[in-house]
Amino acid sequence: MGPILKVTERRRPMAEQSNMPDRPEHSQLPEQQAADPQQSNQSNQGFQNPVAGFGVTFKAMFKKRLTEQYPEQQKTTAPRFHGRHQLNRHPDGLEKCVGCELCAWACPADAIYVEGADNTEEERYSPGERYGRVYQINYARCILCGLCIEACPTRALTMTNEFELADSSRENLIYTKEQLLAGLEEGMVDAPHAIYPGMDEGDYYRGLVTQAAPGTVPQAAVSRGEKPASEVTVPEGVGPEPTAAAQAGSGRGVSGSGPSGERPSGDRGVGA
Repeated sequence: MGPILKVTERRRPMAEQSNMPDRPEHSQLPEQQAADPQQSNQSNQGFQNPVAGFGVTFKAMFKKRLTEQYPEQQKTTAPRFHGRHQLNRHPDGLEKCVGCELCAWACPADAIYVEGADNTEEERYSPGERYGRVYQINYARCILCGLCIEACPTRALTMTNEFELADSSRENLIYTKEQLLAGLEEGMVDAPHAIYPGMDEGDYYRGLVTQAAPGTVPQAAVSRGEKPASEVTVPEGVGPEPTAAAQAGSGRGVSGSGPSGERPSGDRGVGA
């Protein structure tokens, strides 16, 4: 290997250093600072900024205040206000929810929990094959964005104008299906009950069913622990209360007359 060459900085001669111009000084004289317009503008702005900020404060102090006396005086919310959710019904009382869980998948806060189940002819909650057996919304998480409403394919879930959802317990903020389900209106029968005769699920969504069929009666909610009427046993010695005619006949005997063959004075009969 060849010799290692060291590179050293060549010093300038003193004569060259003396000929170099002087470096500009960072500090300036007061006369130079006063002559600089840029620095003077910056100093003026630094004084005006606090004054402008206090100007907004003083302006708000003398401005007319708009105070709402809530909750004594409540304003009407907008028609499309995003408030508490509601599970809707069909005109005959059957539920619109089919338990598809699309609302739970669309929720960005993971606030909805749904469990679907199959309908049967003995226990029917919706016109289709399935219904929402369990439906819960956790309002401690819900942000009331409305994405679940857009995802619902049957318009089973909508939002009401109710916004007073505050509570001191987190457990009370978890609303169940019974709390979210809409109330019964005129012409409705509470589910479960049979589908309208001669109609199918498509007819319900076409608006062909406007009320419950005549003679519709609620079915036994077996999934909730209720027993069908055929399995309900009446204890011995407990029967239906006797009617007024039976009570009157018990005092007349079999022939409808008293011991002497005369009709009791208290019973004048139909033609009396």
